[in-house]
Amino acid sequence: MLHEEVVGSIRAILLDGEIPPGARIPERELCERLQISRTPLREALKVLAAEGLVQLLPHRGSRAAKLTDKDMRDLFEVCQGLEALAGELACERISEAGIEEIAAAHEEMVRHYREGDLIQYYRGNRAIHEAIVNAAENPALAAVYASVTARIRRARYVTPMTPQRWALAVKEHEAILNALQRRDGAGLSHILRAHLRHKREEVLEAGFAETDTSEPALKIA
Repeated sequence: MLHEEVVGSIRAILLDGEIPPGARIPERELCERLQISRTPLREALKVLAAEGLVQLLPHRGSRAAKLTDKDMRDLFEVCQGLEALAGELACERISEAGIEEIAAAHEEMVRHYREGDLIQYYRGNRAIHEAIVNAAENPALAAVYASVTARIRRARYVTPMTPQRWALAVKEHEAILNALQRRDGAGLSHILRAHLRHKREEVLEAGFAETDTSEPALKIA
């Protein structure tokens, strides 16, 4: 496999949660799965460490990065700002067809909610947020957003939710769609910020992050 393919394959494994945050990277198993030697694997892990997805442990291999509480708060603050800006721009630039597509995705997400299918719900949820960012038609914003969300994707989209939290999230998404349909940029910006603050609270309460005193904080390049 080419270097970029190895990096991409391992990145996907990490982002999909196959290796939980904090767990050791099973190098031998990955080498067999990807049919590569240890050298390209370790080179790929260095790249992913620079992205903040892997933590290299001197003489002890590596592990899937588990961000600290402060890392998580900082990243969610940036994500809030990016999605708020994207919401404002999307209301100015999105086509009617684009709004209809997001409305259809919302209905599909709600169906998964009613069926109690959290995994499919999260996939639909993620698609809606990404569609709003794409509708902003700003490649620079989209690139920064992709970089930031990659670091918190596992936590943001796989966090367990209580029935009350889940119901609140669906109501917030209904408000998101309503603001988008009315092209209310300021309103959508406000709703997205609140929505992400609530998600940050869920992530921290779920224990996806570790305290700053457990190990040196992960350095994010």
